Amino acid sequence: MTKPSNNKLISFLQSNKKFIIFILLMSVFRSAVADWYTVPTGSMQPTIQEGDRIVVNKMAYDLRLPFTGVTLVSLDTPQRGEIVVFESKAADLRLIKRVIGLPGDVVAMNNEIIQVNGKTLSYKALAKSPNNQNSTTISSIETIGDIHHHINIDNTASDSLSNFSPVTVPAGHYLVLGDNRRHSADSRVYGFVPHNELRGKATAIAFSVNYDNYYIPRSDRFLQDIYRL
Repeated sequence: MTKPSNNKLISFLQSNKKFIIFILLMSVFRSAVADWYTVPTGSMQPTIQEGDRIVVNKMAYDLRLPFTGVTLVSLDTPQRGEIVVFESKAADLRLIKRVIGLPGDVVAMNNEIIQVNGKTLSYKALAKSPNNQNSTTISSIETIGDIHHHINIDNTASDSLSNFSPVTVPAGHYLVLGDNRRHSADSRVYGFVPHNELRGKATAIAFSVNYDNYYIPRSDRFLQDIYRL
């Protein structure tokens, strides 16, 4: 005989079949296709603010088996200037940073100025920092490849990460940096990022909440292109 508890379970599954299928499909979609992530720190300011919910294309580089890190098909590789989300084993954290060096690139930094393969990136100083940064923060527009983006340099912070000698990015790895250069633990701290740690490409800001103002949504950051200045 079928136990009463089993009858109740079967009845529940039958009554909620469409909802259960929807939840399963949504879970698969978020695991393998696209998702959004909360940004808890300011390491990517001013491009990404604390409280931003970032839309991530999980199929930008690899098609993975849902709910696993197993790659089924490699689709593409990151380009310089793209923002990637990755599960860092070295940091034991999920991080979001900007790709600066590709496999085989020789990258160096001298007083915040980056060189890639012997060529200095273009910088344009701004008279006023975006997003109401204080007067001690210098903001510039850095150009890498076809991507123009803001960077912040806080003059009150330690400059211990402002320089590094030329390094060659190994095959299958990437050199990444945060846009808030003196407040970012990135490849200067944790080393190069292997391709198998990548989880997707950040594409947009879905929405943002202001932690300092009762978590009220920021109206100017709703559905904002993350690569638009």
